Amino acid sequence: MTGWKNRIAGWFIDREFFMRANGQVRFLKISAQLQRRVAGSFALVVGAWLMVTLGMAVNQVSVSMERMALSEKEAKIESAEERVATYRGSIEEVTADLERRQKMLESLSEQYLDELPAEAAAAMPATGEEDEAARTIGALIPEAAGLAQIEARQIRFAEVMTRVAQARTRKAESAIRQFGLNPDILARQASAAQGGPFESFFGTSKKDVRDPRFTRLAASLGRMDAMERALAAIPTSMPAAVMMMSSGFGYRSDPFTGGAAMHNGLDFKGPIGTPIFAAAEGKVTSVGSQGGYGNTVEITHANGLVTRYAHLSGFNVRNGQKVDRGVQIGRMGSTGRSTGSHLHFEVRLNGQAINPRKFLEANSDVLEIQAIAGGRTDDPAERTFAKR
Repeated sequence: MTGWKNRIAGWFIDREFFMRANGQVRFLKISAQLQRRVAGSFALVVGAWLMVTLGMAVNQVSVSMERMALSEKEAKIESAEERVATYRGSIEEVTADLERRQKMLESLSEQYLDELPAEAAAAMPATGEEDEAARTIGALIPEAAGLAQIEARQIRFAEVMTRVAQARTRKAESAIRQFGLNPDILARQASAAQGGPFESFFGTSKKDVRDPRFTRLAASLGRMDAMERALAAIPTSMPAAVMMMSSGFGYRSDPFTGGAAMHNGLDFKGPIGTPIFAAAEGKVTSVGSQGGYGNTVEITHANGLVTRYAHLSGFNVRNGQKVDRGVQIGRMGSTGRSTGSHLHFEVRLNGQAINPRKFLEANSDVLEIQAIAGGRTDDPAERTFAKR
């Protein structure tokens, strides 16, 4: 202990500094006592900051644990007594609730989860507390035994659908991140343009509304839908059937002046008239001449993404038209500020140019996930195909 005290004391010794200015020398002395006071004050401040930070962290963990406990409590299955009371109240009302819920589950399964057919609900046995509750109801109210088993299977089916939706959401989010995009930002952008009058999807029955598993299912499917639509809208298809890239994204020597310039897209070299294709599904929001870009087509996709196709010799689409991925939208040319026939291809996110190369060079695993998402979200009835 004495050794440590001596070592620490050695840190704080009287120190002298001298400064020379205008031919004069001045001395500055910092005593050991002053150094110890400053060090002690600094240590107190750091210690207090650490204590406050630790307290905030502990409080945050405590709040998180309380929220988790509350969520688990809310997610618990209704007690047998509550459900028996419901069944005794009105068998007809329970039957109507179950029929409505069954239609809802079948609709959600068909709309979102093609690989999980609605018929699987009948084949899924009830387990755990659901099975016990169903047996209790059957013992006390024999005429409701069949309905209780149906309800148990519906809840089990909802839980399975929720897990499938969450797994697909994680896949879509992972694929979006590999493109360098933030899935949470895309989800917020998607939810920022919604509206309409409120009409409960679960009906007016208190029994349907208060069961948290169906609310959780709806939330999980909504998140999955937003992520898969965002993934499907990312422009990953080659905009032209040519592999010769004549200029990349970023700073380059300007082809006209030779000075340093920023190039906001990729240039693909090819003969005049080479077909130009939409890199993703979307809506044509601009067709016409745009200064140095020459003849240009712009397509707006989901979640703030826009693709731009410039220097075209002709158009195959009109303003306001909805197009699918791979549909011909124009023909390569050399209009505008151009030194020869080529396509200038840009991708913009919320008005900011980003490198299209990371989209066009995605690996096959990511593209497969995107194809699955696009196949589910594709709706031919809402799309007008351009003439080739």
